[in-house]
Order: sequence, then C-alpha cells, then structure tokens
Amino acid sequence: MASALPVEAAESSIQPAVGKLRRPAVLQVLPALVTGGVERGTVDIAAALVQSGWTAIVASAGGPMVREVERAGATHVTLSLESKNPLSIHANIGRLARIIGELEVDIVHARSRAPAWSAYYAARRTGRRFVTTFHSPYTLGFPGKRWYNQIMARGERVIAISHFVADHVLANYKVDPERLRVVPRGVDIDSFDTARVYPGRIIQLAEAWRLPDGVPVVMLPGRLTRWKGHTVLIDALARLRRKQPGRLLRCIFVGSDQGRTGYRRELEERARRNGLADTLQIVDDCRDMPAAYMLADVVVSASTDPEGFGRVAIEAQAMGKPVIATNHGAARETVIDGSTGLLTRPGDPDALADALERMLALSTAEREALAARAIDNVRRGFTKQQMCERTLAIYHELLDYRDLVELPVGTASGHPGDQ
Repeated sequence: MASALPVEAAESSIQPAVGKLRRPAVLQVLPALVTGGVERGTVDIAAALVQSGWTAIVASAGGPMVREVERAGATHVTLSLESKNPLSIHANIGRLARIIGELEVDIVHARSRAPAWSAYYAARRTGRRFVTTFHSPYTLGFPGKRWYNQIMARGERVIAISHFVADHVLANYKVDPERLRVVPRGVDIDSFDTARVYPGRIIQLAEAWRLPDGVPVVMLPGRLTRWKGHTVLIDALARLRRKQPGRLLRCIFVGSDQGRTGYRRELEERARRNGLADTLQIVDDCRDMPAAYMLADVVVSASTDPEGFGRVAIEAQAMGKPVIATNHGAARETVIDGSTGLLTRPGDPDALADALERMLALSTAEREALAARAIDNVRRGFTKQQMCERTLAIYHELLDYRDLVELPVGTASGHPGDQ
C-alpha cells in the first residue's frame, strides 16, 4: 500500500530543518480484540500505519486478535477498556494519558463509546488530536442514551463507515459536516480472491462439513444473534420447499452462538417444525471464509435491523457470489440491486423466498456475468487498501509535523518558527 506521506517527505517540508523527525504515532482504543468488524478494521489500520513508517499502538482488554496486532509490528497495551462502569472509565483517563505521554502519541482514535470517553479526556489532558469512528447508528431509546452516544461525535474528525451511518450522525448529533468523513470498510482482496483459493481448501472444508455433492448451498455468515435474520431465512426456505417440493438444498449458518445456546436450539427446532431438519446446518466460526464462500451458491444477509456496513455482502461479492441482502442500511450502498445481487424487504420471508428462487435459477453464463460485476464492484470501492489510505489521509489532515521534530539538547521549543 502506498503511504499517504512518508516521514522522509514530511521532514523535507519543514523549513528550516531544526532536528530529525520521529515517527508519528497513532493510538487506537477499543473494548477488546475478540472478533468483529471493529476489531478487523483496527488491525488493518495498525498494519497500514506500520507499513507507512508510523508507530501504531492499540489499547484494549485483549483477546485472540492481539496476536494479529503484534504480528503487524504494532504495540498492544492491555487495559480494562471494555467496562462501562463510570469509575473504570474515569480511572482509564489517567492510564491512557500516561500511555500517550510515554509512547509519544500524536493522534488518539476511539472506536467504541466506553473507551472513547476515557480517550477523549486523556487526549484533552495531553493536548493530542482526537478522532472517532461511528461503526453503527447507535440506538437512542432510553433517557441519557443520546448523551452517552454523543462522545463519538466529539472527534476533530468523525469517521462514518457508510453514508447511511453518516446521515444518522448528521441527523442526531451536533457534528459540523466539515468534520465528518465517510470511509467504507474494506475487504482484503489478496485473501478474498477466487484465483488464490486452491481446490484443496474447498474440498477440505466440504468434507469437514459433510456437504453432499451437487446440492446447492445457501449460506448466511454471521454470529448467531436474533437481528441477523436467521429465522427469516428458515421461513423463506420453508416457503420455497412448499413451492418446489422435492428440491434439495443445504442451508449453512456460519457463526458462533457465543453462548446463546437457547437461540441455537430455537433455530434448530424451527427448522425441524418446517421440515428442514435435513437442510439446516449450523457451524461454528470458520477460519477459511474465502473457501467457505466458494462452496456457496447464494450468500444471504437477512438482517432485520439496518447494518452500519455489513462485511458479508462485500466479502461474498469479492468471491463472485450472488448476494441477497435486506433493503435498508448500508446494503443499499454495497449491493447493486439486480446487478451484483438482490435487495429484499426486511423481515419478509416471502420476498426472500422469491429472491432465492431467482438466484438459484441463474444459468452458468448469468452466474459468470454476475460474478464479474460483483468483483468489480468491490475492487472499485470497498478494498482494505482504499480504507487504509483514506484513514491515513485523515490522520495527515490533523498532524502538525512541527510537533515531530526531535530537537537538539538545550533547544527550547519544538516548533521551528519559535526560535
């Protein structure tokens, strides 16, 4: 990835040159590094910073993805940032301020509300720049919720991961449009590339999941939580079976129940009642999602609540797969209805059944043409490289390179113009 502005180039722009430039440093804060889109974006940006010659620091309560942060060459600091307890939030202000000072942080980037409160006051205490990312349209239900959410609107730059989220921010919080930036999430097209998924990976996964040969696969990736629309897809498949009795299908829900065993049992019972016990298969988190998408004939995102972005839709399109998504939220930006996929009414199993019927009936030529359009759609607007370059460009908007000069001993000020 090309650096937005290498340190060496910035050094030559400071006139007169007083001292050597140190690397700019960005501290990203989030609750934990377990799994999810927020976490993936944090790791991707940390890696991009390191590749561009910056210093990348991530503070969280830890988790399996810490290894990815460290492999990228970034530093991880473990803090109890997942807590919403006001006492913990207050205590973390001082802890983050010490980290900012010790590691010479220039920009603090908050990616979630609870740690954002600590990060905001730590940045103010230390005089550092503050950036936030809105990852979703946070609910405004009970009293005080809007006040709690609005910390994400206090960034000197406020990043929204879709135009849908940006519209929500402008409608509900006091954010000057000049401070707002839209940076869509991106997929790693080096990993999500049909040419790089060798047949052995697909065969291995098909055998592990015991998939019958020649049976079409409908896949819904995503953690087992109610708003992801699993029940809508089960009901749609039941309607499709009544319409086309005897048709063989395999439906795979790919995602951990994260301890929601009751919901998992509910889904299995719903499938059994609808005569789909032999159709539905629930598998835990998959470590090879590119190969998993290659097994799918149709990929479904049936979320009943609007998605702030929805990574599944772009991952599936990157693999050239037909996508069916619900017609709200950011899906309207990532899926080109009738071209790279279909959009259906949220929570409507009849509409979803009709869309499944259309997608499963595509000819080989139609599938190939759709795959080409889907891959092009992702590569034009939703790649990891584009996401990283746009984010680093925002950091550069805020960075004062005079603050990076390492002055000789005895020099009074860090700004050349002060001498």
